[in-house]
Amino acid sequence: MQEVLSKAADPKTPPRDQEFYELNLYDSDSAGERVYCMREARARWDDESKQAIRDEEHFEQFLTLEEAEKRYAERRLALAEEGFIYSDMDLF
Repeated sequence: MQEVLSKAADPKTPPRDQEFYELNLYDSDSAGERVYCMREARARWDDESKQAIRDEEHFEQFLTLEEAEKRYAERRLALAEEGFIYSDMDLF
């Protein structure tokens, strides 16, 4: 699952005027065992390259899907409390 959160209510707001957080929840193989991962990345517009760039990334691995989902929900709530309440998944 991948979700992008922003503070802008209008989807037509130019990217250069926004800051985003991308949350990912996925499974992976680590040393032959399945692990569940939660990745968070902050993105902002870079005028020089004319594209959104990630400048802060955080990655965590969990042994169970339930642990990863819990951490995802915690980070999503923390970002919502900072004003990132608009989701490309329309879950709020």
